[in-house]
Amino acid sequence: MSLKVPFIESEILDQYLYDENPRPWVIGFSGGKDSTLLLQLIWNALKKAPEQMRTREIYVVCNDTLVENPRIVKFIESTLKRIEAAAVEQGLPIRVQRTTPRLEDTFWVNLIGKGYPAPNNSFRWCTERLKINPTTQFIKSKIDERGEVIILLGTRTDESSTRSRSMKKHALKGQRLRKHMLPNAFVYAPISDMETSELWQYLMQVSPPWGGTHKELVTLYKNANSGDCPLVIDESTPSCGNSRFGCWVCTVVKRDKSMEGLIGNGEEWMLPLVEFRDYLMESRDIRENREKRRRFEAKNVEDEDTWGPYVENVRATMLRKLLDAQYEIQQEQGETLQLISHQELIAIQVIWYREGLFRNSVADIYNSIFNTHIDMSKRVLKMREEEQLLKEICIDEPEHFDLIQQALKLVKSKSIMVKKRGMQNDIEKLLDDYLDKKVLMDQKLALA
Repeated sequence: MSLKVPFIESEILDQYLYDENPRPWVIGFSGGKDSTLLLQLIWNALKKAPEQMRTREIYVVCNDTLVENPRIVKFIESTLKRIEAAAVEQGLPIRVQRTTPRLEDTFWVNLIGKGYPAPNNSFRWCTERLKINPTTQFIKSKIDERGEVIILLGTRTDESSTRSRSMKKHALKGQRLRKHMLPNAFVYAPISDMETSELWQYLMQVSPPWGGTHKELVTLYKNANSGDCPLVIDESTPSCGNSRFGCWVCTVVKRDKSMEGLIGNGEEWMLPLVEFRDYLMESRDIRENREKRRRFEAKNVEDEDTWGPYVENVRATMLRKLLDAQYEIQQEQGETLQLISHQELIAIQVIWYREGLFRNSVADIYNSIFNTHIDMSKRVLKMREEEQLLKEICIDEPEHFDLIQQALKLVKSKSIMVKKRGMQNDIEKLLDDYLDKKVLMDQKLALA
């Protein structure tokens, strides 16, 4: 290893200084062992360059799914703050960029608001929304600004044979870079040939250049007996789900061994998280918990073979259990630790309104647990009055009421989520489907 590290640092410096295209670097940083080693080697390599030649922009991108293991979030956030301060102090062109999913794509808005079933191997809807899209949007913004980018990842061939084959497949012959699925984006994996034993030996012997030690990182791995969750930039990158540090709500695996390991080593306050995750797994495949129709389909269109979104009372129960867990954890960890944000709570309530789910109120559930007095009743009353007025107007054409309601849900849901792209096509499709059904019905009546 004593020979390998200087060679890697030399290659990094060569790529940084002598690349004719000054395209920015995007470093995928998850806070785990691989990305930590990668950043440390890049940092030390840059320190060897004259200050006036450190002109290429470097972005340390850390994606927060908003459902990361809270213990890991606390550790990563403290690390990122040290990185930001040290980069300025040491005159390095390194900037930290935190990415998060859009409100409409968050885990709770989809699970509790829209009723998406908890993810499994056959329907892993979370990876793209929570991991790939936020980072991809940032990378695309840099491509738009500079034409090209180089993405630096801590992927290693020692980690898995699948990853090794993927890295070789996309490699550019005779170059250090490999193609990325995004146009004008390339991937550079400087530590691809380093073995796990060498990695740990280095981290335990060499302190991070941004200050502190790697003691907490080593302790986390030891207590969790796990691996880290890499920055996911495409579907070929492992998206956790194999007892790695990652989303505490992950139901793709039967057991979250990393969280169980942390609890077994003194983090008992996380027990409500395990219990809630287990509840998500158990409730997913219960027939009465799921609609017999797809979202936005008419309520009278049901199929016993269709496993649609969660029914209303299950969504409400999930919210109550989640807030119960948050309240219990906050008694020990403080009110700053939130499992769900207020913006997500509002978005969930709006979705329930738009889908005509009025039997439960987010405000009532929240107030009953936290003993507060949030009031959304006026808005509910107004929406019910609007719905009743529309029924009276369409009393002679009840199918028009259903059509208008579906159109309103579509428009309002896109507006609240600031996602108006494709709205015209969606409305046109809704009208075409309605007219096709009406023509077919008129033809049947004419033949009768």
